[in-house]
Amino acid sequence: MTQTAANQPEPNFVTAEIGYTIDTGIKPVNETFEAGQIIRRRTGATEQRPMRIRDGRPLVGQLSLDQNGFVLVEHRTAVTDFFDTPQLEALYYPEIQRLVQAVSGASRVVVFDHTLRTGDLTEQQARKIREPVLWAHNDYTEWSGPQRVREILPAEAERLLQHRFAIIQVWRAIDRAIQSNPLALLDVRSVSSSDLLPAERRYPHRVGETYQLRYNPDHRWFYFPQMRREEAVVFKVYDSQTDGPARFTPHTSFIDPATPAHAPPRQSIEVRTFAFFAPAAS
Repeated sequence: MTQTAANQPEPNFVTAEIGYTIDTGIKPVNETFEAGQIIRRRTGATEQRPMRIRDGRPLVGQLSLDQNGFVLVEHRTAVTDFFDTPQLEALYYPEIQRLVQAVSGASRVVVFDHTLRTGDLTEQQARKIREPVLWAHNDYTEWSGPQRVREILPAEAERLLQHRFAIIQVWRAIDRAIQSNPLALLDVRSVSSSDLLPAERRYPHRVGETYQLRYNPDHRWFYFPQMRREEAVVFKVYDSQTDGPARFTPHTSFIDPATPAHAPPRQSIEVRTFAFFAPAAS
C-alpha cells in the first residue's frame, strides 16, 4: 500500500446482511401472480452474508454511470402525488427522460415502466404496490434486455437493436427521507461475470429473466443515507455495449442497523427507461 493510500480516510460504512443466491445448478424462479405484483413466490437456495456497505455521499463527484454503474443527482420534480398515475405519465415521465438523457448522453430516452414500493404491509395491500426487495439482483440479463425492447417497441425493435442501447433506472423517495430499507448498489468494477446467476421472472402475462447474485467477498456495496425527495439515484441495469462501460448494476434493499426504532416505512419509486444512442435514435 502506498503512503498516499494509507493516509486516505476510510469512508463511513455500516455492516448489514445482503441476501445472496446459492448456485445449486437449478435455475431460480421468481413469480408474481396478482395485479400490482404484491403476491410472489420464489424458489432457489439463498444465504445472508454480512457485508460492509459504504456511504457513497463523499464520492458523489467521482462516481460515473459508465464506470461504477450508478450516480446520485439532485433532481427536483413537479409531481405532487406519486400515486396518481396520470400525473406521473404527464409530468414525471418527461422529467425522467430529460434526466436520463443528460446523465447518459443518449440521443433518445423512452420511459416504459415504473414501480412504487412501500415497507408498510397494509399500504402494499391497499394500494396494490410492491415491497422493498431484500435480495441482490439485477433487473435484466443478456437475453432479457433486448427482449424487453422487442416487447415494448415491436415495430422499431430490430432497427434499434442494431446499435447500442441501455436500460437505465431512476430511484427516489416519494415523500419523507429514506430511513428504513435503503437501496444498496454494487460498484460494477467489483462484480465478476460468474457472480451473475440467471433467474426466471414470471408474470401473469409474460416470462422474463433477471440476474440474482452469488456471494463474492470482493463485492463493494454503496448506499446514500437519508435520501431526500429532491435526490435521485440513476443506475444502469443493462448495456448492449460489451467493451468498457458498466453493463449490469446489481442492487438490493437492506435492513440498515442505523435505522431509528420508530422510523417510517420506506416509500419509493423506480422508473425504467430505454436509452438509445446514435445512430439508433430516430
